[in-house]
Amino acid sequence: MDTLIRFLSDTPTPILAALFLLENAFIFCIALAGGEWLARRYVHQPATERLVAERPPAVTRTEMVLALVTVLLNALVTLGGLYMWRSGIIQFRTQIGWAALFDFLFLVLVMDFAMYVLHRLAHVPWIFRLIHRTHHVYDNPRPLTLFVMNPLEALSFGLMWLALLSCYDATWLGMSFYLVFNVAFGTIGHIGVEPVSARWRRHPVLRHISTSSFHAGHHQSDNYNFGFYTLLWDRLFGTLSPDCARDSALMKTTHSIAP
Repeated sequence: MDTLIRFLSDTPTPILAALFLLENAFIFCIALAGGEWLARRYVHQPATERLVAERPPAVTRTEMVLALVTVLLNALVTLGGLYMWRSGIIQFRTQIGWAALFDFLFLVLVMDFAMYVLHRLAHVPWIFRLIHRTHHVYDNPRPLTLFVMNPLEALSFGLMWLALLSCYDATWLGMSFYLVFNVAFGTIGHIGVEPVSARWRRHPVLRHISTSSFHAGHHQSDNYNFGFYTLLWDRLFGTLSPDCARDSALMKTTHSIAP
């Protein structure tokens, strides 16, 4: 860890900027590859009824440009985080073990709520037209859709992450776990198929976790399902889609009477 800290402290900024761009390009490729594998692996389990007979159209040049701009902006946000760390605005702790686990869970919960609020705001009509509509043009999700958004929206997520880190000194391991978790959940939310079994959705705890079907439902009915990692805030604020609420109640009933 000391070696990494010295590297981040001493390496010239242009070199780190290039490395951050390569890092985010690698994440982009891994997300697409993993998402495509899941989409093929579970091709017979579409995330919503509408997707049974409707597959995504061919990738357009606009999608690719928007996705690549998002990768570039993610690298810029990483560079901004480096500057804030060098300036002492962001700090991190080096503990591992329970401290890292606590930070991971804390970051998931806080970011889940913050992104729910931001997502609700993004659906205010004038904000939606200005920023968020770009993402909703692609209402038949595929892995690339995770990165297809208005550049202002991509920046808003990154700046929200940096704002949290400037207020809370997380462990480096907790932050790392969260970032991997974030990419994994974003990918799963945009694969257009449902890899999660009915048994998972009947579990008293796991049924509160977001699934591919949950987020695909938002793409196709944008008044519901604003959450990212969990269904907690949608349940609390009454924005859970009727389909999800019905399925959840059915799963709960089935679980309670199961032998």
